[in-house]
Amino acid sequence: MTAPELVLTPSEMKQADRDAIASGIPGIKLMRRAGRAVAECAEKLASPGAAIVVAAGPGQNGGDGFIAASLLAERGYRVTLGLLGPAERLMGDAAEAAQGWKGGIVPIEDLRFDDADLIVDALFGTGLARDLGGEARLAVERMNASAKPILAVDLPSGIDGDTGAVRGAAVRADRTVTFAARKPCHLLMPGRAHCGAVEVADIGIPRPILEARGGTLFANAPALWRHRLPRPGLTSHKYERGHTLVASGGATRTGAARLAARAALRIGSGLVTVASPPEAIGVNAAHLTAIMLRGCDGPEGLHTILQDQRFNALVLGPALGVHAGTRAMVTVAVHARRSLVLDADALTSFEGLASELHGAFSHAPTVLTPHGGEFTRLFKGRPDLLDPESKIERARRAAAYTGAVVLLKGADTVITAPDGRAAINENGTPYLATAGSGDTLCGLIAGLMAQGVPAFEAACAGVWIHAEAGERFGPGLIAEDLAELVPGVLRDLLR
Repeated sequence: MTAPELVLTPSEMKQADRDAIASGIPGIKLMRRAGRAVAECAEKLASPGAAIVVAAGPGQNGGDGFIAASLLAERGYRVTLGLLGPAERLMGDAAEAAQGWKGGIVPIEDLRFDDADLIVDALFGTGLARDLGGEARLAVERMNASAKPILAVDLPSGIDGDTGAVRGAAVRADRTVTFAARKPCHLLMPGRAHCGAVEVADIGIPRPILEARGGTLFANAPALWRHRLPRPGLTSHKYERGHTLVASGGATRTGAARLAARAALRIGSGLVTVASPPEAIGVNAAHLTAIMLRGCDGPEGLHTILQDQRFNALVLGPALGVHAGTRAMVTVAVHARRSLVLDADALTSFEGLASELHGAFSHAPTVLTPHGGEFTRLFKGRPDLLDPESKIERARRAAAYTGAVVLLKGADTVITAPDGRAAINENGTPYLATAGSGDTLCGLIAGLMAQGVPAFEAACAGVWIHAEAGERFGPGLIAEDLAELVPGVLRDLLR
């Protein structure tokens, strides 16, 4: 079975480097391997004998650039190397790497990027801790203005390695080669958009060292959760596959619940029921076939339905209404201790009341699915949850605070568990930006939880499957299409 892809923060990667060196691998050897990987990647992008301009910085990233420049020059490329700052300030492995460069060194401000067939950006790596200014910023702006292909070393200069944020200005690379593992900035926006295609080079740091320093942050992909997907056996029956309950809004707000319900059914929940207010029963009945229908008059009605223990997963929120009645339904669901997915109105109804959710979900598997605006409204007045610049850290703190898995949606959806595990999704498609898409996602997650998939894995799988379905359909996608594409995605995953 393929191991999940680890993602390491810059500080974790620095510790892993130190651990590798302590284990007997010289630092300069790691740098030479990194430089070789950069040179090999550059050769894929440039024709033989092409003009390559290497922009080297004053740290380890610059050392990688010096080694790559030396190798490319040996292989017949016309290499010009520019350095930010004086060469005598280089230290450690970077200084040793510079000694191997036999060509001249041009001040960074004199580099002619317009003359290059390929630019290698080796100015700054993951250690950048401030906004770019001065000659560094000018160099980045001139690189971008040249419109020449750019290969970034480790990450595009000016991108924050932890958050993906632009620090003043940032290189827009066509390709990035990084080492040992991807960093958060390679998956989080806007960093991901600056990286181009990302290649991970193995420089000889053993996976156990990476796992020891990281091991809690992953790229969201099937290797992380495929083993948890339900696989019905020959003797399986619908009652073994769970029963998902989706609460509907009023007569003019029923579609969202039906979208969630159909998604739960398509993902494999053995039975699915829509709990409908009395005034909406006729509307829902006109649209439902395999999905069952129950009358549900507010919190008291939900309490009555949940006396039946066979309802083991519940969706609350889509078009349910923002009011005290929705908050009361959430309270009923929490006390019932069923697998629970809360979205949209179920979250916004707690605007400014986050303290009521402190630890509320510690006793049953729960997934909260806010987008950025809902997250901000939900945790209004909690700067400890809203202030971190890192999307991962915000979601992690919220998960620890509530006891729920938090799925913070966006182009770079982040999924976090109360135990600190986190995953960043990267297969999203802009075609999912359509009404009802989030309702379908809720149903997918709840349907998986109904079948016994743990909350974190269900959230990760739901997000990936949802995005894959959207990508397969492409232009013209509407939410009703998504559930119908799920069987094909599942077929490929379970093959």
